[in-house]
Amino acid sequence: MAWLLLVVAAAMELVWATALKQSDGLTRLGPSLVALPVSLLSVVVLSLALRELPVGTAYAVWVGLGAFGVAVAGIVALGESVSLPRLAFLALILVGVIGLRAVDG
Repeated sequence: MAWLLLVVAAAMELVWATALKQSDGLTRLGPSLVALPVSLLSVVVLSLALRELPVGTAYAVWVGLGAFGVAVAGIVALGESVSLPRLAFLALILVGVIGLRAVDG
């Protein structure tokens, strides 16, 4: 259950970070009203996962999956640049997350 919570928290990171981009420095009310509470909720869900998971593993996975998700959302939805090296480094993030899951079960 802790790993599921961690993935949910990382998905929320994708939501709040993307909304933060859309908020234009918290000057647009709608995206700001999404970014701020979802960021807090993401941390709350992370804290629930930390009841069972080591902090180093959980935090690395939370940040890694969040960063991966935001980068992919930037490419797919926001028209950010895509290149083979960028995709390779994003794949390395996933390899790291999978590796942490494998060793910390």
